[in-house]
Order: sequence, then structure tokens, then C-alpha cells
Amino acid sequence: MNIYDIWFSNIEISNSIKLGLLRRFENSKKIWELNENQLREIPLKETNIKKILDIKYRLKLDKYLKYMEQNKINLIMCNDNNYPVSLKSIEDRPACLYIRGNLENLYSDSVAIIGSRNASDYGKNVARKIAKEIADRNVNIVSGLAVGIDKYAHLGALDSKLGKTVAVLGTGILDSDIYPLQNKRIFERILENNGTIISEFKLGTKPEKWNFPYRNRIISGISKKIIVVECTEKSGSLITVNYALEQGKEIFSVPR
Repeated sequence: MNIYDIWFSNIEISNSIKLGLLRRFENSKKIWELNENQLREIPLKETNIKKILDIKYRLKLDKYLKYMEQNKINLIMCNDNNYPVSLKSIEDRPACLYIRGNLENLYSDSVAIIGSRNASDYGKNVARKIAKEIADRNVNIVSGLAVGIDKYAHLGALDSKLGKTVAVLGTGILDSDIYPLQNKRIFERILENNGTIISEFKLGTKPEKWNFPYRNRIISGISKKIIVVECTEKSGSLITVNYALEQGKEIFSVPR
């Protein structure tokens, strides 16, 4: 992590453009050094060129880096050696990945447990029990820290002495970014118990409805198998299932 990576991750251009730039120029420092004419030759739209050259993204980067180091926040770029192998096969993989907690969990066997936000008591209990049994086998439990099944999947992993859990957020990963706020204590426990919090969204990103379906490709991407609990026809979990199918992952279902 360096000031160039922080600068690049904060620029408000699409993930696909960032991926293309990193493929072409190898690292964020080389992109930083491009001038207006070189950016036009790529080619890029004028709006994107202006954002890349905008001075506001280049200010106080040393202070930003110091803050991240002090708060143990890591930033991994998609062409870094320690970028999770499981995500490299995803065509639209995150160009930038913010991480708090245990990095090793992203390179270990993981199973995602997802499902309804409006889960029944039966569904919550099943999700928690399955999560603990899998975690007892030293396999990470991945979910999205939402209410309902996600919450109980994380709790099940935390019930296990061996288990660790990975929460993939649709917001930034600062304490002040946590959504929903009622899951703040679970967020804290994940970090206290050698778990991992990850997001592709820059620090301070607030919950936007389009962020959550997009983050689901990461949930399926870092998981070998997907377990869906009480999924309805219009559930956001089906977005994760579709990503998982595209990625060739095994999918299991616990019906209502």
C-alpha cells in the first residue's frame, strides 16, 4: 500500500475503467504520472480524464496513508501478489480491495451462507447451526453482515472456537460506515476473533442500494460453496446465486 494506490482507489471512476488502466499500466504510480494527452490516447472520456487529473484526489495522501496504517487498514490492488487468487478469475473483479483483520482468511477454504433478511426463527437457527458446524472444521464462513441470515451465519462462526468469518460490505470499512448499525457489535467481534472485514468501496462510503448487489460477486468469488437459507423469488441472494453459477460454484439450499 502506498499513496498512489490510495489516490487511485479514491478516484470516482468505474471499477471496469480502473481494471483496464491497471492491466495496461501495471501499477497506480504509472497512472498517476500520465498527462492529459496520454490519457486521451487510451482513450478515455473527458469526464474520466478530469477525475483522474483532479487535484482534490491528490491532496493529503500522506495523512491518509498514516491514518490507514494506524488503524490497521490494508489496501490491495488487483495486480498485487497478495491479491486473493479466488477473485482473480472473476472478469469484473474489484480493482481495489480494502481489508481489516486477518488477511490469511482470504486465502483459506471458505463457504458462504446467505439468505433472507426477513428470515424465520427456523431459518436463523439453521443458518447459525450450519455455520458453526462448518466453522468447527476450520473453514471460514463468508456473508454480508446484513440483518437476517447473514447475521446468524456470522454468529454461528463466532460460536466456534476454530471458526473465523469474513464479512463483505457494501459500504466502507470504517466503524462509522457500518450498516446496519445494529450489527456493530458483530462487526467488532469479527475483528476481535481473528476474522476479516473487506470492501471494494473507499473509506467513508455510505450504504447505497446499488452497492449491495454488486458486492455479492465478491461473496461468491471468495467462497468454494454457497449455502442459501430461505431465499425468496425476489431476494437479493439470487444475485449472489447467479454470480456463483457463472463462477462454477456449488450451491446448496435450505428452503423455508
